[in-house]
Amino acid sequence: MSILKGEKKSRQQSNRINGFLLIAFLILGLIGVWWCNDILKDRILGEAASDHGVDIDKMWKTTLAVTGIVFIITQILLFWFSFKYQEKEGRKAYYFPHNNKLELIWTVVPAIALTILVAYGLKHWFRLTSEAPKESMVVEITGQQFNWLIRYPGKDGQLGSRFYKEINNATNPVGQIWTDDLNKDDFMASEMHLVVNKPVKLIIGSKDVVHDVGLPHFRLKMDAVPGIPTTLWFTPRFTTAEMKKKTNNPDFTYEISCDQMCGEGHYSMRGVIVVETQEEYDAWIAKQVPQYKLAHEGSPAPTGTQGATPADPVMNSDSSGTAAPAAAH
Repeated sequence: MSILKGEKKSRQQSNRINGFLLIAFLILGLIGVWWCNDILKDRILGEAASDHGVDIDKMWKTTLAVTGIVFIITQILLFWFSFKYQEKEGRKAYYFPHNNKLELIWTVVPAIALTILVAYGLKHWFRLTSEAPKESMVVEITGQQFNWLIRYPGKDGQLGSRFYKEINNATNPVGQIWTDDLNKDDFMASEMHLVVNKPVKLIIGSKDVVHDVGLPHFRLKMDAVPGIPTTLWFTPRFTTAEMKKKTNNPDFTYEISCDQMCGEGHYSMRGVIVVETQEEYDAWIAKQVPQYKLAHEGSPAPTGTQGATPADPVMNSDSSGTAAPAAAH
């Protein structure tokens, strides 16, 4: 009946047209993938600016190579088979219901390949979350809707303890316990200053909801969870001044982004990292005022270097991850 009505001939003609369109789409699509990769591969973030970032870029390229080869092969076969085995006069479809050997191959081989890639990624994860080198500088970064609070230890090199009930929106934004002598020289800043080629350990937390410290130029990120401090460490490779030259962008800045949707102001939650020489860092440190002094003597914070607008407190642990008791003033 379909032959008499001309439906079969019309369907076969439509299949031929679709077959040629599939081949055209395959060729143009693969050219487009190659072209986009060629023009964008060095324009998005540029060279990794941390030692961990170099290894992560290698991991990313390895993963892309493995999955890319599989993608290209499967797409070529998909489109070519659709063209080659289209409906034709005298051709009958082969009924192929089951094949244990084939199913075992396409299950086991991808499983092994993906397991190797996951293990490769875990190797780097364990490294960046491992214990930082002894000579590392320590910086605490706390997320709040919708900015970052950054705290540095003073000359003693140790951060004082903190407790959420000690938070004061005006004078104690992270809840430092003033009876802890380690807090006497800790100071806060609106920018994160790091020393080039010196390891830095970040102690990460949140005062309200889950945030995420995103460091795209360093190829790192870590969740900031209320009440559960997390850590990572890395070594910056280039100063901000060097990156301005490398990117040919006089306005270049290292960025701290929030990579976790955290509310209506999420888009504006941005911080700045300044990577500089040891001499420049020491000169910057000399200008900072301890938060203890600001809280107890009412000293004004230097413009552009100290303080932040606090949010409602939720965090309930100190910077080391140990619960801290409330202290009476």
